[in-house]
Amino acid sequence: MTTVEISSTQLSQHTGSAVRIHGHIQSLRDMGNLAFVVIRDMSGAVQLVADEAEVLSVVRLATCETPVSAEGVVVAKPNGQGFEIHLKELTLLSTPAPSLPVEIGKQSKVDGLALSTMLDYRPLTLRSPKVRAIFKIEAVFCEAFREFLRERQFTEIHSPKIVATGTEGGAQLFKLNYFGREAFLAQSPQFYKQIMVGALERVFEVAPVYRAEEHDTTRHLNEYISMDVEMGFIESERDLTDLLNKLVRHMFEKVSQSCPEELSLFGAKVPEVAVIPAVTLSEAVDIINSYQKKGSAEKTDLDPEGEKIICEHFLKTENTDLVFITGYPLSVRPFYAMPLPAEGEMSSRSFDLLFRGLEITTGGQRIHRHEELVAAIKGRGLDPEAFKDYLQCFQYGMPPHGGFAIGLERIAKQLLGLPSVKLAALFPRDINRMTP
Repeated sequence: MTTVEISSTQLSQHTGSAVRIHGHIQSLRDMGNLAFVVIRDMSGAVQLVADEAEVLSVVRLATCETPVSAEGVVVAKPNGQGFEIHLKELTLLSTPAPSLPVEIGKQSKVDGLALSTMLDYRPLTLRSPKVRAIFKIEAVFCEAFREFLRERQFTEIHSPKIVATGTEGGAQLFKLNYFGREAFLAQSPQFYKQIMVGALERVFEVAPVYRAEEHDTTRHLNEYISMDVEMGFIESERDLTDLLNKLVRHMFEKVSQSCPEELSLFGAKVPEVAVIPAVTLSEAVDIINSYQKKGSAEKTDLDPEGEKIICEHFLKTENTDLVFITGYPLSVRPFYAMPLPAEGEMSSRSFDLLFRGLEITTGGQRIHRHEELVAAIKGRGLDPEAFKDYLQCFQYGMPPHGGFAIGLERIAKQLLGLPSVKLAALFPRDINRMTP
C-alpha cells in the first residue's frame, strides 16, 4: 500500500489509506495498552491511536510539543464524529524541554495568560491555534488588499526604510548613525509613494514603519505593518474614500470567506460594509458632546474616548461599525496635506476611518503644485533644502493625487476584539519591549 503525505484537513479524502502526517504533539493520553496522541499541524489537529507495543514504546518517550512524523491508516472514529489515524509508526524528530511554561494544548490556560507572559514566551505561545489564527487572518487581509488593488492597475512597490529626513517633520523618529551621518527609520513610505505616482500613477506597499512612540498603550506599537496606497489624477479626497470603502469591503468579505474557523475561535462578527457614513470633525465633536454628562467639560477634539463614542453612535443610529471623520484642521495634518478653504481655521482634504472605536486608517489629498508645497514646508518652520530630493518630482510636474494607510494590526485587533494591539503583532515592539 502506497503511503500518501497529507495534512490534518485531508483525512476524509483518504479513508482506509496509508498516510504520513507531521506536526507537534499537542496532548498525550496513555491508557496502558492504548494511547491517544493529538498532533497539531499547520492546518489543524488530528488524533492518532496507538495500540501496538512497538509504537507505544515510542509514544512513552514523547512529551507535549515534540515534533513527530507519523504513519498509519485513516479510519472513522467509533462515534462517527470525524476521522483518526491508526498508528503504525511514530518518529520523534527532536526533544523539547520536559517542562513547558505554557500549556499550549489547553486554550483556557492560554486565554488566561497575562500579556507579558504571552509575549515573553512568544515562540511558544504562537503555536496556540487561537494565537496563530490571528496571523492567518492578517495574511488574508494582506492577500485581499493586494488582490483588490492589482485588479485596479495598482503596482506594488518596496520603498527604503532608512531615510535622510523625517516624513512628517515631527519628533517620533528613530535616529541612526549611518556611516557617521544622521539617518532615521521611516515613519511611512509617504515621500516615496508620492514620487512613484509620478512614475506609475497608482501604487501600493505592505511593509513595516517605525514610530518612536513613548506611550505604552493598548493601541500603540513602535513598529507595525502599514498597508499604503497612493493614486494619481484624482479630483478630490472623495475618490480616495470611495476607493477605501470598496477596499475595506473586499478585505472583510475575503476574511469571512477564507477564515471561518479562525474567526469562530474569537466569536468575531465580520461587518457587512455598505456605504460608510462620513462626518466632519466638528460634527463628530458635537455628537460626542451630546452624550456627555451634565457638568462635564466639553470635548474640542477627537480623543480615544471620543472615537469610541462616535462609533457607538453610528452603530446605534445607522447600524455600521465604520465611519469616516473628515475636515481635520490643517495644523494637525502633515505639511503636504491639501488645504480646504473654510470659515475660521483652515481645514484639510484629509480623513480618518474609525472601526469599532479605533482609528485604523488615515489619508487625504496631497498638495501637488511645487510652489504651494514649498510654501507649506516653510510654513511649518522647515527648510525646503532638506526636502530637495522629494521636491524633484513636483518640480517636474505632478498630478492631483492622494492616498491612505491602513494599520494591519489595528484592523485585526478591532475585528477580533483583542484587548491590545500588541497581540496582533508577531513580535511586538514598544517602549519597553525589544525581545524576543
